[in-house]
Amino acid sequence: MDIKSDVIKVAFFDAKAYDTNVFDIANRDFNFKITYFKGHLTPETAPLTQGFKVVCVFVNDVVNRDVIDILEHNGVVLIAVRAAGYNNIDLKAAFKRIPVVRVPAYSPYAVAEHAVGLMLVLNRKVHRAYYRTRDNNFTLNGLLGFDMHGKTAGIIGTGKIGKVAINILKGFKIRVLAYDVLPDKEFQKNAGFEYVDLNTIYRESDIISLHCPLTKDSYHLIDKKSIAKMKSGIMIINTGRGMLIDSKALIEGLKTGKVGFAGLDVYEEESDYFYEDFSNKVITDDVLARLLSFNNVMVTSHQGFFTQEALQSIAVTSLHNIRDFFAHQRLANEVCYKCGA
Repeated sequence: MDIKSDVIKVAFFDAKAYDTNVFDIANRDFNFKITYFKGHLTPETAPLTQGFKVVCVFVNDVVNRDVIDILEHNGVVLIAVRAAGYNNIDLKAAFKRIPVVRVPAYSPYAVAEHAVGLMLVLNRKVHRAYYRTRDNNFTLNGLLGFDMHGKTAGIIGTGKIGKVAINILKGFKIRVLAYDVLPDKEFQKNAGFEYVDLNTIYRESDIISLHCPLTKDSYHLIDKKSIAKMKSGIMIINTGRGMLIDSKALIEGLKTGKVGFAGLDVYEEESDYFYEDFSNKVITDDVLARLLSFNNVMVTSHQGFFTQEALQSIAVTSLHNIRDFFAHQRLANEVCYKCGA
């Protein structure tokens, strides 16, 4: 399919102002015809793709079998995910019909630094201190933290993001334990940490940070049983995927004090809320509302990736993926249904 770039039409869903700015700049080198839609891709909005060859989607767009049927009928030949995660894509339905490409890595530093930032904010109660001083309250009661130095952090997942997180934490002189289904022994040797099993991480860590992908094996990795194995007052950080944590079990742990802190950049049912403004509305998700009520919980709206460098990388890689497809080049970033990557 040899098509000049200036006639390749891309339907870009869930477009925010920062998306359009960075993609418009990056597109100067590609010259695709991008149409930005503010709404999510869903079965209801999928008919808008008539006449487009490519759809560009984000993590909260719905790309299920019904949507894929409509996309194929409308002549869409490529699904470009502008993110690393693709659990919102029905790969089985897309298999041998519409290829799926993604951005496997954009800035591991952005996400890892955000994770460590959540640790520091929660530990030193910076969020609470900020609101106190805005009200001219300069007391220290309730703001007691702990030295990160000498504590034990458990890192679950030692891909690119997990590796950066480990290197940052080693700078605090923290003892690092890690778990991964595919341990990187060379990195372990150079970075100076220990690979252990999950039970050891649960039992010995003062802080647990999740950097693993969402799979059938990692779904609700943090649940009632795993929390029961942890130290009292454990700090749990999740900048990976919301469904790595059973939110109801986390709430019970927070209520009993077993979980002392939770930093969540992702949430199980985030697609209904994250990236949108609900400041003048009521949060009807009782689980999310309960999490927001705890003063030892920090929720951020899936912003771990949100740096200038990461956005630029996402835009350039996404557009390269599209160009490679139409140039009949090998799709280095294609998501393979059969191999799951």
